[in-house]
Amino acid sequence: MLRLTWVQPEDLIGHELRQATQDGREPKAIAARWRAAGGPEAPATAGASPTPASRYLRQLAEDLLDELADLPSRLADDEPTDLASIKSLCPAWSLPQPAGSRAARTQQHLEAAWLGRAAGCLLGKPVEKLPLEAIRHLANSTGNWPLTTYFTARGVPADLLRKHPWNRRSATTSLAENIDGMPEDDDLNYPLLNLILLQRHGKSFTTTDVARTWLDELPAGRTFTAERIAYRNLLTGLEPPHTARHRNPFREWIGALIRADMHGWTNPGDPATAAEQAHRDATLTHTANGVYAAMFTAATIAQAATGEHDVHACLRTGLTVVPPRSRLARAVHHAIELARGHGDFDTVVDQLHATHAPTHHWVHAVPNTALIAAALTHANGDFSGSVCRAVSGGWDTDSNGATAGSIAGLLAGDPAALPDRWTAPLKNRLSTSIGDFNGIGFDTLAHLTHRETHRS
Repeated sequence: MLRLTWVQPEDLIGHELRQATQDGREPKAIAARWRAAGGPEAPATAGASPTPASRYLRQLAEDLLDELADLPSRLADDEPTDLASIKSLCPAWSLPQPAGSRAARTQQHLEAAWLGRAAGCLLGKPVEKLPLEAIRHLANSTGNWPLTTYFTARGVPADLLRKHPWNRRSATTSLAENIDGMPEDDDLNYPLLNLILLQRHGKSFTTTDVARTWLDELPAGRTFTAERIAYRNLLTGLEPPHTARHRNPFREWIGALIRADMHGWTNPGDPATAAEQAHRDATLTHTANGVYAAMFTAATIAQAATGEHDVHACLRTGLTVVPPRSRLARAVHHAIELARGHGDFDTVVDQLHATHAPTHHWVHAVPNTALIAAALTHANGDFSGSVCRAVSGGWDTDSNGATAGSIAGLLAGDPAALPDRWTAPLKNRLSTSIGDFNGIGFDTLAHLTHRETHRS
């Protein structure tokens, strides 16, 4: 029997019970009903449990998902999703710089950002889904700890690989000995989709335009978590923003964050507009902190795209578009304080995991955004230091490496400023199933992206 990941009600309910607790609802009574009926916990790492549920259990899961959605949240006032309410809570909401002072970044800056995103993603791919302990042991076994370059299987003891195997889908394309260009990954697919979005609809696109672009260009099998749920909801006739809310326990996970780069890249010096674009994109699939993570990232990148070399100023700009009493804002502030207070990044990571790992899934936006901010802060925006720290912190390793690499690549300002050990294996070639982009070069992508910075 085909067990699709991230869609079956009996697999969603456990995630929704945890999400409900996190976003200020009280799910204990509903959780008790689910467990009394023999309902399973959420799958630990994959998106589907190994065996199908009974018809009764599946129907119960659907009913309970709807009941959970109706529960009131005590955090609603501090964590709205609509843009007007978000702005009302942000006293330092970023204002665009005067037109004459906003530098449109060169293609070299954008090429460095594309390359940085690819290299950071590629670094994290073979250890995605692995626990922190496994990442450290695998890297240590080959003398690559603290991380300084891509992972390798050469020299790893066989017993360690049996205990902690590489990511099954990525090992054949993302270990140092077998990298041959940039393999396909959703962390690169979404910037391509947003490039298509801007080419077709301009910067005034709507959330419905995002949905149409997905249905035209994004294979359903290339979606995961919140994106897969929203895609399913579109196909059943639901419209945005209800697509983000209906039976979607992943609405605060990392998916919207990994779509944010294009909005920042194409709005240099205008973090507010970048954040607003990210909001229109994110609300197809996400709510509250899932949306804030995308807005924070877009605004941070828009500031970095001006030629700003101070990563700390860029992160401060990113926080101006996030409601200050939200869980995401508190987590990012905490992570930055940790990074400033400890010389050893492993200590920073251990404290972040102690804070977030007991309560959050490894793909949730809150801990992952915090880790990205900590990595960039601790590395002072240095490219190698940023991507290595982001990946070494675990959780969603490829996505965190990609976002840190995009920001640090922009700060570096030129492809030549990125070490060859990161960029040479990419061979200026990206594999993808999106549009006509398969095999495209990062220099060409930079040219196409730069062209969109001048469109309204």
